[in-house]
Amino acid sequence: MVAANIVGAGSPRPPAGSDYHYESVKEMTETENADWEKFVAELQLEVIRQEEALYSAAVLREAREPQNLGRLPDADAQAAVTGPCGDTMEYSLKLANGRIAELRFMTDGCGPSLACGSRLGRMALGMRPAEAAAIAPETLLAALDGLPESHQHCATLAVDTLRAALRELLERSKAAGGGER
Repeated sequence: MVAANIVGAGSPRPPAGSDYHYESVKEMTETENADWEKFVAELQLEVIRQEEALYSAAVLREAREPQNLGRLPDADAQAAVTGPCGDTMEYSLKLANGRIAELRFMTDGCGPSLACGSRLGRMALGMRPAEAAAIAPETLLAALDGLPESHQHCATLAVDTLRAALRELLERSKAAGGGER
């Protein structure tokens, strides 16, 4: 999750007088390499500071250490949805005894999309499909201690994607002659 406009007033800058157009770090002198390493470390700290200023600890935790990331190859249902921002999210799930027993998600989106997918998956795990379908984007946002307005659509994308997978589950169940699984 890299915040926009990372290099601003007071942000770290590449070492003065260097253009660093080398084919590899091996071509740098020791001093140039040390300067570059210092620049990279300072830039990383600036990115972390900006992330912490924008996002809650819950969002950062979910984005940095997402749970249930991946795909279930033998899923009972799966769905992928692309949001208005261009991010795509996918959920795959398995049921056991009428409850969501396994769930995985994937996204090609930003950190907030990753956080929403992870947190919603943890919320839905163990629920009956109808209970999981009732989770609202506002409930997910509250579980993440909020998101900046510019990223609140990520919660809607996660919820819409999970609901699409649950609709597929219901359709498959009806086609097999059963009701809600």
